[in-house]
Amino acid sequence: MKHKPTKDELSDMALFQAEMADIEPLSPDQRVIIKPEPPQPMTTFNSKPEAHYIDSRYSEGYEPQTLGNEEFLSFQRSGIQHSLFKQLRNGQLKTEAQLDLHGMTISIAHQQLADFIYECRKDRLRCVRIIHGKGWGSKDNKPILKTKLNAWLQQEDNVLAFCSTPIEDGGTGAVYVLLRRIKA
Repeated sequence: MKHKPTKDELSDMALFQAEMADIEPLSPDQRVIIKPEPPQPMTTFNSKPEAHYIDSRYSEGYEPQTLGNEEFLSFQRSGIQHSLFKQLRNGQLKTEAQLDLHGMTISIAHQQLADFIYECRKDRLRCVRIIHGKGWGSKDNKPILKTKLNAWLQQEDNVLAFCSTPIEDGGTGAVYVLLRRIKA
């Protein structure tokens, strides 16, 4: 048997040839051809679960009353401790992510919100900030996104509470949102 050079001495091709040196090819009558069975049809799914898509999340069946530009938003589900909501309202909880909806159309903002909440929950984030603006640039200076966001967040089961932020974090043009924890 021949001396085989060490791996350090060989390039990839030389290494391959050295490994194959003792191999004898099969004769045509020794070859076996295996025909694979055709694969069974499989059902495919979207890479993202359907649960966070807007069509199945937020109802547009009613039109909420338009809010004022400077109106303070506040919502909390039953069972949320008053002290926790007070910390949220005072900006004492660490904001872990932020979404800015300024200048977006309703449909784009709707999808961005659904995706944002889905990603935040997936990343186990608890407190986030959403900037919706005050609506001064909207038609008739009415806060359309603010009004929609107020309704959407109340319909989202994973939102435990939300409220307008203190002035230094956007005031009535942004909200802090407290998200439900993912059960381990």
